[in-house]
Amino acid sequence: MDDRVIAHARPIASSRNGVLAKHVASYQAFLEKCRYAPRTRHTYLCCVAHFSHWMVSIGLSGRQIGEAAVNRFLGEHLPRCKCPPHVRRYHDDNQAAITLFLKALREAGEVAPREASDHISRELRHFDVFMTDVKGLAASTRRQRLGHIGRFLRDRFGSKPIVVQQIKPAHLRHFMFVRHKGLSAGGLQPIAGALRGYLQFRATLGETVQHLTFAVPTVANRRLSTLPRVLSETDIQRLLQSFDPSAPSGKRAYAMARCLIDLGLRAQDVVRLHLEDIDWQNGTIRLAANKARRTDVLPLPMETGRAIAAYLKTERPKTSNRAVFVRHVAPYDEPIGPSTVRQIIIAAFRRCGWSHCHVHILRHSTASRLLAAGTPLKEIADILRHRSLDTTAIYTKVDTNRLAAVALPWPGRAA
Repeated sequence: MDDRVIAHARPIASSRNGVLAKHVASYQAFLEKCRYAPRTRHTYLCCVAHFSHWMVSIGLSGRQIGEAAVNRFLGEHLPRCKCPPHVRRYHDDNQAAITLFLKALREAGEVAPREASDHISRELRHFDVFMTDVKGLAASTRRQRLGHIGRFLRDRFGSKPIVVQQIKPAHLRHFMFVRHKGLSAGGLQPIAGALRGYLQFRATLGETVQHLTFAVPTVANRRLSTLPRVLSETDIQRLLQSFDPSAPSGKRAYAMARCLIDLGLRAQDVVRLHLEDIDWQNGTIRLAANKARRTDVLPLPMETGRAIAAYLKTERPKTSNRAVFVRHVAPYDEPIGPSTVRQIIIAAFRRCGWSHCHVHILRHSTASRLLAAGTPLKEIADILRHRSLDTTAIYTKVDTNRLAAVALPWPGRAA
């Protein structure tokens, strides 16, 4: 048997007498509620027992449990652990178990919520509120910008208070071109957008930042210089046939792929679908709170509906989660994220031998298929939920047959 899943009773028994003893029962109930397998529950309890033993050995009390203690345990103690036998020493097991332990105790109110007490964390929290309430940015965009601005502020101020007047144009250029040396124009564009967004936020607080806004380098964005890559009808059928309905989670993967291909959904749209959003009687599907900040109702194609129905009837586990596509492993009642959708599609690309395809190629392909079928550009924009026809106009370039039909002969060429 793989030693990674072996757990012993002795560490668990010792945890009931350690500094975390009063929390063990709550953690065990949390794991059972989330329907973790008995072997996983036993392993996680052993990891918490190891953590408890270490806290005693260095003189920490149960009231000092938190991220600082966890980071010390994982980063300093675990690599050099010489605790008695039968403790869990695998980093991944301990990280998963103790992170979940903190989450369980906070949900039960036994440990205080994590507070952003340092200057940068507070700044990022306020910036996030600005992006949500004022700019109306999607969650994925906000997370990306928070990551970039967090790194920029830590480079500039460390643990010191943030003073915008101390930021110089050279700091912005250094962050973009030295800190992120080697990134393509496509990689630098989000960084420039994050910096401008943060400076706009500071301007609303009365700071004089106009000179800094002008100093953020403009990255060339030639969206219309190349043709968007699309899959042919043959490629799409090959991709769909690569899904095995009998494989673990095979029906879920196939249904997700059909949503992306037939409806042109984004990964975020797929994970936000709820059971109430599908009107089986009228054959429609509702997309709420999407990137365009509006609710849309689209017709549900027959093959897409069949794929979703097959998943709901035969593969979807019992759960209190109302999302259409849910987790198939513990914790069962939590939603999946967009990364799950992307991983499923990328795995399908690899099965087809396509190693350089991005998930968004399916959305481009949907637009291309609609255009080839003679669908007006305005209808394509409505289906893809574009705010501007300029965005949809990108796809007109892929209809090479129609472009060839209207192309003028080259001057001087023989008729």
